[in-house]
Amino acid sequence: MTINRRRLGQGDFDLFAAAHERFVAGKPGGRKLSLKFVDLTGVSMAHRILDDADFSGSVLQGCNMAGARLERAVLFGCDLRGADLTRARLVRADIRGTCLQGADLSEANLTQADFREGVIAVPHETKGLAAARHETRGGQADGARFSGATLDGSRFDGMSAMKADFTDCSLRGANLTGANLKDADLSGAQMEGAAVAGANLAGARLCGAILSGVAMDTAKLDRTDTTGCIRDPDPAAIARAEELFQMALDANAWVESGGALGGAAIFDGEDLRPLGDRLKGLKLSAMSAKGACLAGLDLRGLALQGANLENADLRGARLCQADLRGARLGGALMTKADLTAADLSPLPLGPSRSIPANLSGARLRYAELRRTDFSKANMTGVDLSGADLTGANLAGSDLTDARLDRATGLPEIAAA
Repeated sequence: MTINRRRLGQGDFDLFAAAHERFVAGKPGGRKLSLKFVDLTGVSMAHRILDDADFSGSVLQGCNMAGARLERAVLFGCDLRGADLTRARLVRADIRGTCLQGADLSEANLTQADFREGVIAVPHETKGLAAARHETRGGQADGARFSGATLDGSRFDGMSAMKADFTDCSLRGANLTGANLKDADLSGAQMEGAAVAGANLAGARLCGAILSGVAMDTAKLDRTDTTGCIRDPDPAAIARAEELFQMALDANAWVESGGALGGAAIFDGEDLRPLGDRLKGLKLSAMSAKGACLAGLDLRGLALQGANLENADLRGARLCQADLRGARLGGALMTKADLTAADLSPLPLGPSRSIPANLSGARLRYAELRRTDFSKANMTGVDLSGADLTGANLAGSDLTDARLDRATGLPEIAAA
């Protein structure tokens, strides 16, 4: 049965949205937005504040919702085919039974969003909800783009996302039980602790994905490409955890004693993930961790002046306010790492000498780089695709051959 939906144009929507924004801000004249079973095809909602708005059962085909704030919004049973939701904020949004075929959700924040199937009450053409019929609708995201998106703790169980693009996204703790991910691209996805029991991963690409804590024994893995993926730390790495932590404590003592005690830490090639957050806040100047695995670690506030982290795996690591002056990060993998307010300026060695940080060839795709100091850094060939550089200092840095597509907040000196 065809549902006759009331058509709303841009002007009508803008009036409703303005009233909702006043409602969210607690201003006079505000009214919560509730637009159920309406046709909003092609309407622009870009950058609007639509937290807690209700769009149940509405048609939102081709809508521009880029950068919109839709926290806890109800998009239950909506038609979002071809919609632009890039960088939208959909934390804890209700997206059950929604059709997202061909939609672009790149870099969107979908933490704890619910994509499962849902039962929707479809109103009668003339009698409305008094004679409604109920339809069970499965979530559809075939061919959708989620590259660089944050989907931590989201509910994808039973959803269809065939041939969808999940490259370099974060799916930590997500529930993908029974999901149809046939031929989907999950290359580089950070999937720590995700549930994939009964999922169809036939023909899917998981090249370089982080799969620690992921039990794949009941998933369909016909032609699945897991080349270069990272699994759980092996028993040897777990057994070395205490020894490595003691090395870190010795290095901290070396820094604090001015070199009288301990010595610089050497972690080359080590898997440091079993240490969890135990390194947070330590002083590890001149540490060497070439080719080491620090993916997902909490390294906030770490003192790493002059550290050598060349070719290290720091994907998803938290390095907020870390002191990385003069650090060597050439070739490091830092996709979706958080370096907010980190210091990568030159390390002074005397009155007239200093060593700049070296990030040549590093991969910082979709990284959080707000207020990060990259002054005079060697950033030749660095990949900053989709990174947030709002307030970053790039004065004097060398960005020759750097990739800057879809990066936001670029200072004029870098955008030129």
